[in-house]
Amino acid sequence: MDLTPELKAEIDARTYYSLLQQWRFAPSGTPMFEGESGEYFGKRMSELKALDPGGAVAASKALG
Repeated sequence: MDLTPELKAEIDARTYYSLLQQWRFAPSGTPMFEGESGEYFGKRMSELKALDPGGAVAASKALG
């Protein structure tokens, strides 16, 4: 999926918890995780995780 400015802004505005929830529970083959948007989605998750590793662990535990 192409990474449009609107999609980039949407990803940037979301919390780690929200991104992780989509990453974990989206159906296989979801276009968001393919191509440019998928690369950026993963990069943004990594950035947020690095900023607050404990928060990332808490988000993962909360989602189950």
